[in-house]
Amino acid sequence: MFRGITQLSLDAKGRLAIPARYRGELMSSCTGHLIVTVDPSKCLLIYPQPAWEPIEQKLNNLSSFESKTRNLQRLLVGNACDVEMDAAGRILVSPPLRQFAGLSKDVVLVGQGTKFELWDETQWNLQIENALAFKDGDMPPELDGFSL
Repeated sequence: MFRGITQLSLDAKGRLAIPARYRGELMSSCTGHLIVTVDPSKCLLIYPQPAWEPIEQKLNNLSSFESKTRNLQRLLVGNACDVEMDAAGRILVSPPLRQFAGLSKDVVLVGQGTKFELWDETQWNLQIENALAFKDGDMPPELDGFSL
């Protein structure tokens, strides 16, 4: 289970050091083999390969005759990139993926259960501001009755 926020830096080659607290689990669950793809929110999604495979299979099993479905397949599967953690626990984020998400040097890795989101730090801060800006009656219906 991946949770929490970590502020990180991309190096000059676009490498990201996966936080040490996740490396053991990633090595045992997928031998460091990860999938990085894009998200419509303009961040990157990082999945351990075993967690990604059923998602990719479901997407590929959808009909490609419906244009919205086909566009989602193109976006998620078409941009999916296999990466391996190196001996130092780093992964290389390709230039096209970095460009898509507008990643600068300062990034934020956000645990989301079975995956991570990778955000440019400035964009992440905007996301948080938007999340805090619920107006009366603006709560999604699936959260009715939800309590912390």
